Amino acid sequence: MVYRKALITGASAGLGEEYARQLAAAGTDLILVARRKERLEKLAAELREKFGIAVEVFPADLSREEEVYRLADKIRQTEDLDLLINNAGFGGRSKLYRDQTQEAEQMVRVHIMAPVVLTRAALPAMMKRNGGAVINLASVAAFSPFSGAMYSSTKAFLVMFSENLQNELLETGIKIQALCPGLTHTEFHQVAGINKEAIPGLLWMKADRVVRISLKALNGKKVIVVPGCRNRMIAFLMRCPWTFSLMRWLARLDKIRKMAGMKEKQ
Repeated sequence: MVYRKALITGASAGLGEEYARQLAAAGTDLILVARRKERLEKLAAELREKFGIAVEVFPADLSREEEVYRLADKIRQTEDLDLLINNAGFGGRSKLYRDQTQEAEQMVRVHIMAPVVLTRAALPAMMKRNGGAVINLASVAAFSPFSGAMYSSTKAFLVMFSENLQNELLETGIKIQALCPGLTHTEFHQVAGINKEAIPGLLWMKADRVVRISLKALNGKKVIVVPGCRNRMIAFLMRCPWTFSLMRWLARLDKIRKMAGMKEKQ
């Protein structure tokens, strides 16, 4: 399916930028949202020139409540929006008990509040047209005991939010997707302070492949989309009753905790 207009949060880099590129190539007009205005404008100019589409730039910091509602107003005014991609997010650097910068609250606002408010703003127009789609960027970390109290729990919310919202919208023609990628080559891990070299290369995927899988899956009925065979196996092992306890035991091993960045530096 070709979408007429898409709004992408966190569009200045990583998977957000890749969504913009692939949708632009398919002829979809775009509204690009992120904090970094200069990067958005550079990307927008490139996509306009290369693909001849309309691209609007909307700078916003979704860790600020007033900015979330300002963007929600924009969405309500964009009646032809038929694809919303709630991609904005960050990995965090602090453990909850050491967090003195309100990073936990910011993560709740960006990963939970923003997708809920923006999705609610987008749904009425989609329901009038009996069609449209929302992609919520969750993570395989939603099923993981390795990924930090706040990051895993906020991503787990997006999975359950997407599943239950799709059940509410069964008769509307609207598709809801929770994309749960694993390790993906973007600047996300560098910003989060994760040493990519410490993680085996076979566990990584390229951003363009992750986005292709996500967009293709909108043609099907899956709500939870885990791209890549290895990621699906990891998610299965972390959810399966027979391996659940084993994975929790592994999460407590010093070597695993060190690789995952969970163990305190001495």
